[in-house]
Amino acid sequence: MSGFLGVDLSLTGRRWVGPSPEVTRMAEALAQRAGLEPALCQVMARSGVTPEAAQGFLAPALRDLMPDPRGLKDMDAAAARVIAALERSERIAIFADYDVDGGASAALLIDWLRALGRPATLYIPDRIDEGYGPNEPAMAALARDHDLIICVDCGTLSHGPIAAAAGADVVVLDHHLAGATLPACTAVVNPNRQDEDGTLGHLCAAGVVFLLLVELNRRLREVGRKGPDLIAMLDLVALATVADVAPLIGLNRAFVRQGLKVMARRTRPGLVALGDVARLDRPPTAYHLGYVFGPRVNAGGRIGAADLGARLLSTTDPAEASVLAKRLDDLNTDRREIEGRVRDAALAQAEARGLEAPLVWAAEDGWHPGVVGIVAARLKEATNRPAVVIGFDGDAGKGSGRSVSGVDLGAAIQRLATEGLIEKGGGHKMAAGLSLTRAQLEPAMARLTELMDKQGAGERGPGDLRLDGMLMPAACTVELIDRLEVAGPFGAAAPAPRFALPGLRIRHLRPVGQGHLKLTLADGPVTLDAICFDAAGRGLDAVFQAHAGRALHVAGRIEVNHWNGRQSVQLRLDDAAWAD
Repeated sequence: MSGFLGVDLSLTGRRWVGPSPEVTRMAEALAQRAGLEPALCQVMARSGVTPEAAQGFLAPALRDLMPDPRGLKDMDAAAARVIAALERSERIAIFADYDVDGGASAALLIDWLRALGRPATLYIPDRIDEGYGPNEPAMAALARDHDLIICVDCGTLSHGPIAAAAGADVVVLDHHLAGATLPACTAVVNPNRQDEDGTLGHLCAAGVVFLLLVELNRRLREVGRKGPDLIAMLDLVALATVADVAPLIGLNRAFVRQGLKVMARRTRPGLVALGDVARLDRPPTAYHLGYVFGPRVNAGGRIGAADLGARLLSTTDPAEASVLAKRLDDLNTDRREIEGRVRDAALAQAEARGLEAPLVWAAEDGWHPGVVGIVAARLKEATNRPAVVIGFDGDAGKGSGRSVSGVDLGAAIQRLATEGLIEKGGGHKMAAGLSLTRAQLEPAMARLTELMDKQGAGERGPGDLRLDGMLMPAACTVELIDRLEVAGPFGAAAPAPRFALPGLRIRHLRPVGQGHLKLTLADGPVTLDAICFDAAGRGLDAVFQAHAGRALHVAGRIEVNHWNGRQSVQLRLDDAAWAD
């Protein structure tokens, strides 16, 4: 089957794939029966939206998508224990992971408890000294001074550390893949338990925490008490959902849409300060959550003080928020420099090992454990293969992996732990972590390569470029972009609309930044501005420089460019192919 617009091999080595006949027919039906723009209908049709469901999709109501929290196992026990802690004025500790999801989950609980006059102790482990999840010394120490410990975004596999919390009750609120047995504690609320049906398996930890808060508020209403405003807390759920790369479908999509509205009100000091330090001059979008806010909140856990992100998200003091946001912004700059060095070395090592294998991996002494996950994501993006990057400190190695669609990396790494090939490991389908010794490295990576091959990871090429259809430059307007945004937010499992624009010629081009290109593309008298990020790294800069007037098919995402208070349409150019 020939590629879309006849592009079987683009300038970046990809085949272009357009909408299937079924999606095209559904888009036509939407356009006719719902009276919507064809481009919007193409985006909706790829998500399976029928004409009857069109209005509900474009304006999703959170109340219509909210499940009964009690449908999750152990939810009743978890809610009852938290209510009991409130009634008895017990001492509560929150043990959270050090990433955005953990920090946002902790902030949700801190907000809720604070609104009811109950303080909580926040504990976030140091990534380097303590590693991921609960550890025995920390849990034992918390148990000595607290009656209830709530573990968020961690704890499902922490049998030993939870057992060490003698004298305190433990509630786990998590979303990571569970093992065959659960730790002995009051409750493990996790949609990815093996005895769950998976209906809510796409939630991040903050989504699970939010469902607990919904149930807690319901129980307060039963006794005539009013609970805190949960809608005002959806900004945290939205941030965690996007930053944790949870699929933006169903309930998650509604969480993010509503959360962005809350965020636009600028009521949470931490997020206001974060937007200000990032020089964000307009209401945030899902893109900003993933690429502006998320990396900064994560920076503390990666290379700084582990609790900075959670403290920023939960503070009510604008002055404190400003200080924390500035520190996180500085740490994020440092993180980028460290990441760049590790990325270059890891890619060189992976290339020497071979990029066609079912698994791409790299390991070295001294690689900072706070950036191995980001570097794994870069390797995955560059190769369209699952990737694992490991940093060693002496004999101990800590690594992180990122997967591609259709390949369950978390389950495979958990299997390595079960087989005794690594010290410990787990996660979810698209991301996982592991700890191992130097002697375990080669056997573990060989076994993981075998498991990835069985899932078909070795059969992947550079990756098809999937397109939602074709546009002409004259149709690329701010109004069209605004309409397309109604089908969002876009992110994991809901990629931003990407269109092909045929037969354009390069009118002007100039280098900008570090390896990027700005172009003016022309279709006769009609022009369209475009930006091609990392053009040098992808080998497109030299090709475009030598275009000699040849016509190009280009593909990418149209977006609104904000500059000096003005709006204009810009194409974020992802790929191109010669049209003649």
